[in-house]
Amino acid sequence: MLSHFPAIEACLNAVSAILLCTGYVLIRKKKIRAHKTCMLTAFGASMLFLVFYLTDHFLRGIVYFQGRGAIRTFYLGLLGTHTILAVVIVPLALMTLYRAWRQRFALHKRIARWTLPIWLYVSVTGVIVYWMLYHLYPSA
Repeated sequence: MLSHFPAIEACLNAVSAILLCTGYVLIRKKKIRAHKTCMLTAFGASMLFLVFYLTDHFLRGIVYFQGRGAIRTFYLGLLGTHTILAVVIVPLALMTLYRAWRQRFALHKRIARWTLPIWLYVSVTGVIVYWMLYHLYPSA
């Protein structure tokens, strides 16, 4: 079962990215209830991802990228930005959701302008990191 965790994590990241985009389109169309559902579900998918990710790394440890040269440099750069922004997005997403929950929509909108692109970047790059690590240069 543990060997399936990385693929599950990538799927959860992809689902989160799709829901974030859908939620953005819905709020632009003033479909507030549907927007709320999408964003809370995206948050749930991201939190479920975090549970799988932490469990995976606790039980299995670190998996190292096998590529060399320029592709390794690209991977490490992508992984670095992904990791830093993944740490940043947790309090940012919580603050954004809290402001919506408290119905402080002007403040919610102001922070959501930053939260959405960062969260989307983290979700999409999570899928790319998974693909590069497990499919482009799989470990022996």
